[in-house]
Amino acid sequence: MMQRHVPRRQGPTGGRIFDRSGALPAPKLHNLIVEGGMFLHDSWRFRSFSLRASQLPRGDGHPVLVIPALFSCDLMLAGFHRLLSTLGYRAEGWGAGINFGPTNFAWEEAERRLLAAARLREPVSIVGHSLGGVLARALASEHPQLVRRVITVCSPFRLPTASPLEPFFRVLAPLYMPEDVQAARLATPPPVPTTAIYTPNDRVVVAASCVDEPAPDRENIPVAGTHSKMLSNPEVVRLIVDRLARA
Repeated sequence: MMQRHVPRRQGPTGGRIFDRSGALPAPKLHNLIVEGGMFLHDSWRFRSFSLRASQLPRGDGHPVLVIPALFSCDLMLAGFHRLLSTLGYRAEGWGAGINFGPTNFAWEEAERRLLAAARLREPVSIVGHSLGGVLARALASEHPQLVRRVITVCSPFRLPTASPLEPFFRVLAPLYMPEDVQAARLATPPPVPTTAIYTPNDRVVVAASCVDEPAPDRENIPVAGTHSKMLSNPEVVRLIVDRLARA
């Protein structure tokens, strides 16, 4: 379990999470607004997924923990959960409601779900969208013996990142774990197979922060699409279930 004693929080200008040097070309605010509008307009696709399970590889029944993106929740991913269940997986939501960021509650609840999903001594695959993928990798680093593989989708795990969402993080910073704790959990890639799916023209986070260092058992896959709708993108879903089906 996570340690209860953590180092003192750095202030919102600590610079360990977000680049403030200008070296990373952050997406513009108006792009974020466009993404938000598209997400709201098309959110039904998350609840009512259209891909046919017969066109996808069957699973072996192992548990899959799905962690939603910032400001998303399990309900928004209900269609994705159902698809995984239809394919034979034990799909698990993260159970922490709306994802407001790296709070202690979010970490503890996601960790509890991981421990519960692995109670039958069977490793768990973790799929995380955007900020959910950052948490997925951190969990795998803390509990590698419980994790089979990690699949991230547009997740800015390679710090620092750049995003027009930074002002929201500054406002919510008093609720978050210290920046140095967040950074420490992401400093080393988790010792499990990882797949990083990203879109080169990401309009929410800089794409370079969603790509892993090349190494055995690590892969980076570019897919055309928009950040907020990647888990309703048929190509992305096919990639995810293909990786989940691998031994």
